[in-house]
Amino acid sequence: MKRAVFFDRDGIVNIRIVGDYVKKIEEFIFIEDFFDLFSIVKRLGYLAILVTNQQGIGKGLMTSDDLEQVHNYMNEKLQEKTNYKFDAIYYCPDLAQSGSKRRKPNPGMFIEAIEHFGIDAKNSWTIGDSITDIEAGKTVGTKTILVGLHLKNKSADYIFPSVKEVRIFFENMQNSKE
Repeated sequence: MKRAVFFDRDGIVNIRIVGDYVKKIEEFIFIEDFFDLFSIVKRLGYLAILVTNQQGIGKGLMTSDDLEQVHNYMNEKLQEKTNYKFDAIYYCPDLAQSGSKRRKPNPGMFIEAIEHFGIDAKNSWTIGDSITDIEAGKTVGTKTILVGLHLKNKSADYIFPSVKEVRIFFENMQNSKE
């Protein structure tokens, strides 16, 4: 069975716009440490899967085409900088109050990926900056990493202040396998 790292997008891959949404390419700014983290994850043999709530679509602030342009740009830049891109991108455009089974903290997007790729969840990881990311990852049985100093929740397996520390964690994992 395959192993995967499920990445949340805003706050992990790119800088989160507080109180707003990344609606176009110009607003998408990578977190610099993400490039090295992404490379290490791929070199360790994990599938890299993006799972992201995108209710800006449900609110009518952007379209699915706008989001696709942002994600195409993201993958192009990842390919340029790391020689890798996401193996799959799952997004949920539904509003928070919709009760959607795909919208985190519900695990629908994770389940779709697990079934599609034949992923061994217990040997996989979820990396996110919100409790909803951790809840979704825990529901399907992945190990979880919560990123952010403002988060005091102890439900994650690991808590790191920034993507840089997550990169170091995976670097140490890579070094122990060499």
